[in-house]
Formats: sequence, structure tokens, C-alpha cells
Amino acid sequence: MPTYDYRCEACGPFSAVRPMARSAEPAPCPACGTGAARAFLSVPGFALMNAASRTAHATNERARHEPKRASQSGHGAGCACCGGGGRSKAVLRPDGSKTFPSARPWQISH
Repeated sequence: MPTYDYRCEACGPFSAVRPMARSAEPAPCPACGTGAARAFLSVPGFALMNAASRTAHATNERARHEPKRASQSGHGAGCACCGGGGRSKAVLRPDGSKTFPSARPWQISH
């Protein structure tokens, strides 16, 4: 269960472990027992995250109103430079036969 922050008018802030369904309800103060309203006292721990997670959160935050599309980059969805997988594609010769730019010409691509 998650931990939520609450603020008692008489005793001050405290944290309580509660189910998500009851997070908006007042929690009893551990010192005096009166119902305390939920407060947002702490900031999410982004500084303690690894770099890949921070980058992913920053990318999602930038794209929240207008997601980036493959068509905006000027390349197609299968482009190797835009995250299309980096696989080399078969190239067609003028006569229609395929050439294989990889080091394994005997391997047939699908």
C-alpha cells in the first residue's frame, strides 16, 4: 500500500500507509486521533532515479500535449536512424533482384 501525507491542525504533518481507495478520506492523527486532511508535502524522488528513468519521464512530460510522430522527423517508420530497429534492408537492383548489404548474403530476409 502507498504512503500518503496528512496534516493535523493541532499536531502537524504525518504520513500514513492506506489503501488507494481511502487516500482522499481524512486519516486519524497518530498523536491526538482527530481526522486530518490529506496534504501534499513531499516531491517525487526524481533525483534518486536512474538516468534512463529520468530521461523517460522528461520525454513523456514534453510529449504530453503533442506526441512526436515518425512523420514529423521526415523519415518513415522503418528508418534505421529514427529507431526503426537498425536492421539493414535489402536493396533492389535496377533489374528487380535484391542485393544484401550485410556480411551474410546467403541469409534470406523476411
